[in-house]
Amino acid sequence: AISIVVGAVVGIAAGFRLGRIDAVFMRITDFFLVLPALPLIIVLAALFGQSTLILVLVIGLTSWPATARIVRSQVLSLRERQFITRVRSLGASDLRIVTSHILANVTPLLFANTVLVIAGSILAEATLAFLGLGDPVHVSWGTMLHFAFESGATGRGAWWYVLPPGIGIVVVVLGFILSGHTLDRVLNPRLRAR
Repeated sequence: AISIVVGAVVGIAAGFRLGRIDAVFMRITDFFLVLPALPLIIVLAALFGQSTLILVLVIGLTSWPATARIVRSQVLSLRERQFITRVRSLGASDLRIVTSHILANVTPLLFANTVLVIAGSILAEATLAFLGLGDPVHVSWGTMLHFAFESGATGRGAWWYVLPPGIGIVVVVLGFILSGHTLDRVLNPRLRAR
């Protein structure tokens, strides 16, 4: 939710308001895009602690730039369409145009992207938990892999400690990715025509 909300707000603001706002928001987005995400998440999680709230905030606040770029490109396309020009000529305010027309046309893209962001967030949480930076109170597949690795299960050939959480992560992430692609095909009329 954090990633989608921040990415949508930045993308819509940058795409609808060209000029300085677009330049500033896109340079901030570019800055976060060039930072290596996993090391940044590891550093932030190590600095701020190992609670579930901190993990959610860290993962959410580091995964919004891709959403902002996708939303901005869609808004740039939408703002040049004829129906926006007509609505503007009828006297609609920018806020009304954004909330009624731009957001309504960007929402299917946000739904499809949300499912893909969830898959990335699951992988990020599992990676942090595997590295010992997850919430030690709550059990997750990443913490199961962490404790299996610490106890030497892989060296002893105890596959039953490693395989179930690994398969669980792969199946859930793959399910979200396939759902995201399917949702994109259903909600995107251009892909549906093919």
